[in-house]
Amino acid sequence: MKKVFITGGAGYVGAVLVPKMLDAGYEVTVIDLMIYGEDVLPNHEKLTKIKGDIRDIDLLRKSIPGHDAVIHLACISNDPSFELNPDLGKSINLDPFEPMVQISKENGVKRFIYASSSSVYGIKEEPNVTEDMELLPLTDYSKYKAECEKILTKYDSDEFVTVTVRPSTVCGYSPRLRLDLVVNILTNLAVNKGEITVFGGDQLRPNIHIEDMTDVYLMLLEIEEDKIRDKIFNAGYQNYKVKDLAQMVRNVIGDQVNIITTPSDDNRSYHVSSEKIRTELGFEPKHSVEDAIADLKKAFEEGKVPDSLEHPRYFNVKLMQLIELA
Repeated sequence: MKKVFITGGAGYVGAVLVPKMLDAGYEVTVIDLMIYGEDVLPNHEKLTKIKGDIRDIDLLRKSIPGHDAVIHLACISNDPSFELNPDLGKSINLDPFEPMVQISKENGVKRFIYASSSSVYGIKEEPNVTEDMELLPLTDYSKYKAECEKILTKYDSDEFVTVTVRPSTVCGYSPRLRLDLVVNILTNLAVNKGEITVFGGDQLRPNIHIEDMTDVYLMLLEIEEDKIRDKIFNAGYQNYKVKDLAQMVRNVIGDQVNIITTPSDDNRSYHVSSEKIRTELGFEPKHSVEDAIADLKKAFEEGKVPDSLEHPRYFNVKLMQLIELA
């Protein structure tokens, strides 16, 4: 598994994953629209950057052959971004997926790793949401994530190992930083406004530090194929209510942070179990939500995140509107 093709590799997770893979000796090809800039990735002799669109099937036919594995991260991320232009979301998140899987299998790729989402479960009453539960996606974003999971499993074979990851909400610092994810939002507001507004607060959110999330992808490249073949794994660590996350942020940033709570009609609540990935693959997260908050605080203090409250590059919806992505 020495040559790896990563879609969306210049995104929030990819910008942390790719340097780790280069350090581990992998040859990496990234295909990405690069709308957040190519500078989020290092220049490296073993890194090939393709500024391109996964909807360009001819480009996939040219660029995928010769790779041992594919990690598919590229998508219109999260519900608000998707709702901005549902047709665009479908054209990126669903339509090119099966052609990409077919091209990968036909050209000798041995392993295909798909980044789905824990939102595919919808709202569950059970205290622990596990991989074998019925999927009840509430939005087009999560419906298409679930649909791609079904497509992928059709292609699994002895020569083509497929595995799906359902990540929790990722948090922490990345060179391509997103400040539209719950822990990152709260930390940005606490550091740069001194005030956090919590909408509702009782909604549960499963969280995973970006360092742990990227370690999951590395593990899935390296682990024996029989342990992951045609399997699905939740990848999370800590489930917290949003109001508890706000208090954690205050604890790390300082007592001067004011927390304001207002009502919300957002009923999305996810409580995800990651016991399967621990027991079957031995994956143990090493970083907490508090670590993510501290990492972000340090980045703000070091001037790595200029104009963090307003600049569109940190907010998917704002940037999509600015560049009129179509």
